[in-house]
Amino acid sequence: MTARTSSMESVSFPPLSRVAVCGGTHGNEMTGVYMVRHLQKEKIDKIGSVSVSTVLTNPRAVEICRRYVETDLNRCFTEALLNSPVTDSSPYELRRAQELNAQIGPKGSKEAMDLIIDIHNTTSNMGLCFIFYSIDWFTLHILKYLQSKMASVEVRAIQLDIPIAEAYSLESVGKHGFAIEAGPQPNGVVRADIHNMVKEAVDHIFSWLQEFNSGSTFEGGEVEAYTLVKSIDYPRNPVTGEITAAIHSQLQDNDFKLLQRGNPIFMSFSGETVKYDGEDLYPFFVNECAYYEKKIAFHLARKIKLTLPPIKVTG
Repeated sequence: MTARTSSMESVSFPPLSRVAVCGGTHGNEMTGVYMVRHLQKEKIDKIGSVSVSTVLTNPRAVEICRRYVETDLNRCFTEALLNSPVTDSSPYELRRAQELNAQIGPKGSKEAMDLIIDIHNTTSNMGLCFIFYSIDWFTLHILKYLQSKMASVEVRAIQLDIPIAEAYSLESVGKHGFAIEAGPQPNGVVRADIHNMVKEAVDHIFSWLQEFNSGSTFEGGEVEAYTLVKSIDYPRNPVTGEITAAIHSQLQDNDFKLLQRGNPIFMSFSGETVKYDGEDLYPFFVNECAYYEKKIAFHLARKIKLTLPPIKVTG
């Protein structure tokens, strides 16, 4: 599948002068926590032509090193939730989402941050991924730039086909935005290789922004992306709801490797292999720790190609 514009004429965007770098949306995903703390310690609030806001997004969860306190903050940014009435008895994360929307949004407004970068970790073997919603040429050009600059790392993109009003995660508050998902990294741990990979990516993003704002034209081209098709749960006891199998060793750590009919996906605790019985798709977030509570063993995606127009700054 290839997505195309009606013509590949150059597309113009206003300069991007206000960027938010966020971490700690999930309080036990430590790369973003330490990156934001470092930027704050160094008092970095401007990089070239870009004003930088650094946001520790869920400080209470960071303090106790848990994903969240009462509910998942990164599911609280739909327009409906952002506009819902809150009281002192409302979940902390819902109140915090509305505070963040006022601080770096409001979502869908001209006052919103030009770009939001939200840094996450996964326990899955996903390397470095961009996660975004709508087909945004700006975001995809940054992805293409990173792929050209980080030759030793496979930089992938995951597109969630959800209308922005229903988009539930923090990056959807900005005019442009994406999450950086980096792993594998255990919860509550910071790994130097993962941290350095993300830092390099963020440095390249700001280099791209400088070039874009200074008037460079970025030529069109193609990038690949993975679009979510469905989620697969673990086999479960129909009475108790407890899982009865683990991810099979042939699937474990093989995120983004094509999954075909007949491939093993689970090994039951009694030693039986469960095989995949569906169309050829690509698994990701395989055996993600945080998704046990969401009843997700892994997601499945289709790979598509996106054809990008040239872009330049309005001027």
